[in-house]
Amino acid sequence: MSSPRESAGPHGLLRIIVLATLLASGCGESEQATTAMIPGERQPFSGNWSPNGTQQVLDLGTGRRAGVFRLSGSLMLTGKQRLARGFGTEVIGFSDTASGLLARSVWTDEHGDRVFSELRGEGIGPGRRIEGSIIGGTGRYAGIRGEYRFEWQRLTPIEGDELAGRVVGLQGWAQVDRSEAVSPVKTGGGK
Repeated sequence: MSSPRESAGPHGLLRIIVLATLLASGCGESEQATTAMIPGERQPFSGNWSPNGTQQVLDLGTGRRAGVFRLSGSLMLTGKQRLARGFGTEVIGFSDTASGLLARSVWTDEHGDRVFSELRGEGIGPGRRIEGSIIGGTGRYAGIRGEYRFEWQRLTPIEGDELAGRVVGLQGWAQVDRSEAVSPVKTGGGK
């Protein structure tokens, strides 16, 4: 019995080599080879965020509590027009049962480019609604503005200063100002 190489002949072998080369060169490319914000265009996004960290709480009597917290975690965005697939996140903030929550957040993508936002809401308790305003960024996110919202769900009872939760219903939009847009960065194995 003849081998595939022998039966393919010289032209068939050339086709196999070309096809194998094309397949191999495409394997290094990511699903989304460029992540570019289109200047002036709103890009909706949704996603999942699972932060955890620490908090320090003061009991102010009569059921009132105030605390500072620091969280970090992973934010995975979904949707065709998402900013990027995923970000590492850091949040630092203050929460008071009487006046609500005020925090700042930094999202860092796989290239080190960052998105900055301000958070405000009812507090960090279960089912609390929190809103974010995207106020700027670096690299491909220079000039970015936007808004997002979500609800906080505690994953475990608070023990000591630990705080663990997840975000549900994360939805928002982002837009880059035309004058501050940066050209897209090529990702993956291609040149």
